[in-house]
Amino acid sequence: MAENKNVYDESKIKTLSSLEHIRLRSGMYIGRLGDGSNPDDGIYILLKEIIDNSIDEFIMGFGKRIDIAVEGSTVAVRDRGRGIPLGKIVECVSVINTGAKYNDDVFQFSVGLNGVGTKAVNALSSNFIVKSYREGKYAMARFERGTLLEEKQGKADGHDDGTYFEFIPDTDIFGDYQYNHEYIEQRMWNYACLNKGLRLYFNKQKFESKRGLYDLLQGEVDGDALYDIGYFQGDKLEIAFTHTGNYGESHFSFVNGQFTSDGGTHLSAFREGILKGVNEFYKKSYSGTDVREGLCGAIAIKVKDPVFESQTKNKLGNTDIRAWVVNEVKAGVVDFLHKNEEPSKILENKIINNEKLRKELNAVKKEAKAAAKKISLNIPKLKDCKYHRTDGDKGLGSTIFITEGQSATGSMVSTRDVFLQAIYSLRGKPWNSQGKGRASIYKNEELYNLMMALGIENDIENLRYNRIVIATDADNDGFHIRNLMLTFFLNYFEELVQAGHIFILETPLFRVRNKKETRYCYSEKERDKAMSEIRGHEVTRFKGLGEISPKEFGPFIGEDMRLVSVDIKTMRTVPETLEFYMGKNTPQRRDYIMENLI
Repeated sequence: MAENKNVYDESKIKTLSSLEHIRLRSGMYIGRLGDGSNPDDGIYILLKEIIDNSIDEFIMGFGKRIDIAVEGSTVAVRDRGRGIPLGKIVECVSVINTGAKYNDDVFQFSVGLNGVGTKAVNALSSNFIVKSYREGKYAMARFERGTLLEEKQGKADGHDDGTYFEFIPDTDIFGDYQYNHEYIEQRMWNYACLNKGLRLYFNKQKFESKRGLYDLLQGEVDGDALYDIGYFQGDKLEIAFTHTGNYGESHFSFVNGQFTSDGGTHLSAFREGILKGVNEFYKKSYSGTDVREGLCGAIAIKVKDPVFESQTKNKLGNTDIRAWVVNEVKAGVVDFLHKNEEPSKILENKIINNEKLRKELNAVKKEAKAAAKKISLNIPKLKDCKYHRTDGDKGLGSTIFITEGQSATGSMVSTRDVFLQAIYSLRGKPWNSQGKGRASIYKNEELYNLMMALGIENDIENLRYNRIVIATDADNDGFHIRNLMLTFFLNYFEELVQAGHIFILETPLFRVRNKKETRYCYSEKERDKAMSEIRGHEVTRFKGLGEISPKEFGPFIGEDMRLVSVDIKTMRTVPETLEFYMGKNTPQRRDYIMENLI
């Protein structure tokens, strides 16, 4: 008798061990998987989880040096902290909710408060070794995919106290991956700036900061700062700030050493404190928009019980910290301006100039909005979705695709998820915004409408979509349109890029099929592999998105959609890079084209 698959009884209930659950539902613990091409990919989260433990030791006053080595896929981390108690070494890396992070006497300002970090690394590694050194003795344990294979204890004469971790991320979980050393170096620099006095050695390269967030901010705005960086440090708070000539605001916020890319209550309080401090010092009531236009700031706070909005800790949710953060930031700003006469004059001029430009912009806005009402029937229509980023959890996956022309739009419209996927269709090559003032947006119908569709006219707080995806053809025209769109975002809305909201859609270049099987390939390498594996195949080369029929297009913007994140390593290189590629035809660019023309 055939088994009835619809029966729901005791036999259908499964209990997974905690490590099995981590392997089966890895996204719950480390966010995305990825292949190492994005700094938020899982292999970097594994490294972060291990280093965070060593940082926590330093914060508590134990161990001023951490050595990190990455060779191929093998990662090793050695700190000089207290070391894990030798009798608990196995439990601490394999049993969920075991650790000292729950004991306030041991760890007061810890990032890894959920007791999952090292256990997740263990479960998601094909090979995992932990060694602890304490008072001339050591304990070692070796695991494979979370399963204990070996334990040892013995004497360790000549070894400093501390912990050693070694692991290899499991290809069964992560697939083919590769560590990008630049991403790791950026993380090391952040760690150094957030922990003055700590020395980190990554593959023997030293990272150390003497001035904390001051150094971090100077590295980001070097050459663009309008005045010397303002800096203040309290018991549980550290800030640095300056202004540049760029549009919008740029922020770097941290909680207990964790970079919070989506900000949170501490960042909101920082912005409010800056405004209050400025107004108190100048005895004025400037608007927040005028004070913060061009602001580049960094804040790091220590919180005893941080509440994050997700396991990956991108946004702080603690509401009880607002008052003291606002007051300390305000005091720090007032103190800096009192002690530094020249920066205080430069800042005042900047605010007055911002106010003047805003009033001029408001006049242009009125004209643009009146014109938009008249020509609303002629503008490229936004195919909107039901839920947006501003709708909370419902809109978490909200995405807008910026497409070129009607043919590509047609395939997407019929296959998209109408609840979470919107489409904005460009009519052709958009206007080159490089070097143009912000008022120019209001004189360009297409980009004005895009800005309004995204909800970012005043700031990015009201951004309507979590992901802005540029979806152009994989040809010269498509690449040019992509560059023009990236120029627009980097020129006017750089904070969208910094916050990780801009992506590029990868679509297949080839289709290899026979009567039984169809395979879509994103590169010549994938095409050649498919051709060797599919007998009697035919190959189709897609020149544009419009060539892919709606029936085929669905998966390419579905759950397995391939997106490339757009990010910038430091802000200071952006203006000159944009000017070189997108500015007027300079002799340097002409020479570059002539040298590289094939």
